[in-house]
Amino acid sequence: MLGALRRKVATGGSSASVLGKSLQVIRPSVSGSRVSSNAGKEILLLQPRGIVHVHNFSHLVLPGCSAGLTKTRDVISSIQSEAIMQKSCRAFSSGDGELVDAVVPFMGESITDGTLATFLKKPGDRVAADEPIAQIETDKVTIDVVSPQDGVIQEYVAKEGDTVEPGVKIAVISKSAEGAAPAAPTEKKSENAASNPSPPPEAVKEDKPKAKVEASPAVEKPKAPAPPPPKRTATEPVLPPKERERRVPMTRLRKRVATRLKDSQNTFALLTTFNEVDMTNLMKLRSDYKDAFVEKHGVKLGFMSGFVKAAVSALQHQPIVNAVIDGDDIIYRDYIDISIAVGTPKGLVVPVVRDAEKMNFAEIEKTINGLAKKATDGTISIDEMAGGSFTISNGGVYGSLLSTPIINPPQSAILGMHSIVSRPMVVGGNVVPRPMMYIALTYDHRLIDGREAVFFLRRIKDIVEDPRRLLLDV
Repeated sequence: MLGALRRKVATGGSSASVLGKSLQVIRPSVSGSRVSSNAGKEILLLQPRGIVHVHNFSHLVLPGCSAGLTKTRDVISSIQSEAIMQKSCRAFSSGDGELVDAVVPFMGESITDGTLATFLKKPGDRVAADEPIAQIETDKVTIDVVSPQDGVIQEYVAKEGDTVEPGVKIAVISKSAEGAAPAAPTEKKSENAASNPSPPPEAVKEDKPKAKVEASPAVEKPKAPAPPPPKRTATEPVLPPKERERRVPMTRLRKRVATRLKDSQNTFALLTTFNEVDMTNLMKLRSDYKDAFVEKHGVKLGFMSGFVKAAVSALQHQPIVNAVIDGDDIIYRDYIDISIAVGTPKGLVVPVVRDAEKMNFAEIEKTINGLAKKATDGTISIDEMAGGSFTISNGGVYGSLLSTPIINPPQSAILGMHSIVSRPMVVGGNVVPRPMMYIALTYDHRLIDGREAVFFLRRIKDIVEDPRRLLLDV
């Protein structure tokens, strides 16, 4: 490169002829072959911000010499080159600038890679800027890969099922419809090749003399009779044929859920305690104020907000349930972040209601509805699922009558809600039907004793059966 500069300077070549070349910035410290130039000649330097013409330098620095240039004339003019600036600053540019690369976005601090799950568009489809073209599954969420600019998808350079990292190119986008045209001649050639098959070998070998002796046809050997199928014993089970089975790889989210749940069983000393709740008063409260609640707050009043408020009160009365073991220490959390388990078609996710102790019923309902919608749509972010100090799982929406939920690490307890069933109960000496719900608390017995766990569940029962306790703080 320096040799090319020397020849241009020595011959007095025009600086315009050097514009298309790839030049490096000549810094005070020059490494490489010996370079010399005649005084009075013009040297063209390409810098990140443009092109600089330096006139009348008496000499250039040689390797190992002092880092100084003796100017005979102090004239330096900076000429901005718009084309070069655009080419150096354009994101994802390649080739002549008509093609841009769609790359894997940043997926979160705790996520290093993901699996390319599916392509939302096909090569040749026109896409708009920021329009999703592919989806990447991670351990926690599904992330969209968007088109950086308007254009046409020319090709995909990755395949479905590949493991990709942030910054990896997966597609090439052509800004104009003509950008995808170069692929057409190749297809035509392949079509022509398929339509015009190569001549048969006999035509090629016409000039060669034929063999004098033709090969005799091979004599077929008689096939040995197939052995009879082995007889099954009376105790040998009859298995279904393999053709009736399907093997499907697990998604990254499902593998992550499986790993965390198994780690929870292997780490915690899990123990579950149960109780039952009479839902009469909470259901009456909801029935009496549901219309006024929707009119004022724009959201329906559900049972989940009542159980979140009850859990907040129980955690405040039993702070050990909100704590966690860390090595040889116990970490007490002075905040209450309630994780809500949400089942989605792709797997279980657990968004977090932050600072639930500072929220009223309406704020809790709005937050839960917004997080549940994002989780179902697959647009929930990593930050919205990070953390959490206590989890509530409502299996009652699926009809579960009773269950033993598993703790969500690194928490220490989880509350399980179940379906509401009308059962005969003794009230005031009389047997009457009541809407009842079983509730379960699974806790880490290494940290939480049975006494605290039972008191915690009793506190939730008392508040749900008589919500007026929240107003009086009793």
